Amino acid sequence: MKLVIVLHHRFDLWNAPEWFVERLRRDFPQIEIVHFADYAGVEEQLRDAEVAIAWSLRPEQIKMAEKLRWIHSPAAAVHQLMFPELVSSDIVLTNAREVHGPVVAEHVIALIFALAKLLPEAVRLQQKRTWGQQILWESSPRPREIAGATLGLVGMGSIGREVAKLAAALGMRVIAARENPDKPKPPGVEMVYSSAQINRLLSQSDYVVLAAPITPQTRGLMNADRFSKMKSDACLINVGRGPLIDEPALIEALEQKNIGGAALDVFEPEPLPPESPLWSTRNLLVTPHTAGLTDKLWERHYLLISENLRRYLAHETLLGLVDKSRGY
Repeated sequence: MKLVIVLHHRFDLWNAPEWFVERLRRDFPQIEIVHFADYAGVEEQLRDAEVAIAWSLRPEQIKMAEKLRWIHSPAAAVHQLMFPELVSSDIVLTNAREVHGPVVAEHVIALIFALAKLLPEAVRLQQKRTWGQQILWESSPRPREIAGATLGLVGMGSIGREVAKLAAALGMRVIAARENPDKPKPPGVEMVYSSAQINRLLSQSDYVVLAAPITPQTRGLMNADRFSKMKSDACLINVGRGPLIDEPALIEALEQKNIGGAALDVFEPEPLPPESPLWSTRNLLVTPHTAGLTDKLWERHYLLISENLRRYLAHETLLGLVDKSRGY
């Protein structure tokens, strides 16, 4: 059995460290493990590979990898793999949503506090050596409390469930919207709406958190009409993917003070170009796709991947299975 690891990214943390590969070889000596730091020569090794760990593969690579039975993506989002050649195949797809969920949820809570306590504006005042107590109090929206506020979650996967748990512990009222509202409510969630009822969620929420996957139905989910359904002092947080938001509509909503603020960790495209108007939009906090960063990342990846390799060899159900028909 051959496992091909091909993880090449411009950001260092997304590349598999050497200790990760060597530990897999030590713990699974029965598996031939081939590691690529870039894409040169990958096709030849994929021809007889049974398992691949990759951010993405091209349709022609899927066609020529006739022995491929399982692909694992170290990302939570897998829309880049949702092409017909893979979706219609018998290849099993798993992702790392359980690896990223708790870490991203911490980032969401940090963004909520930053928006509620006007921390970005306080930093700007500090840089000017300005004692801005009165300025911050007269801001719109003003500094406010988290406890008692309503958090609206769009998406109830691993990230959404972790956000709900943390937010409820802070005394927030948590409501959610997801494709199948009849599933049992996760801990901390008071009410679950269907995707078609998202406007009911928006009208009640002080903070709206996007943690949904990219599908044809969710692209441009937050558009001008949806922003008009939000409270005038409500804040939007996106840790899902950039295409969930109509960015010009968001800029308009913020500039016209139709909503109170926003914090974005994901964009379309990435990196966010220097000329993007998002950088200078009022009441918008930008973090450069750092919600999932942690020095424990590859240890967390190892625990999941090694357990799934054990399950695969034992013909057991894998963790993090993706429903290819739904795209998540």
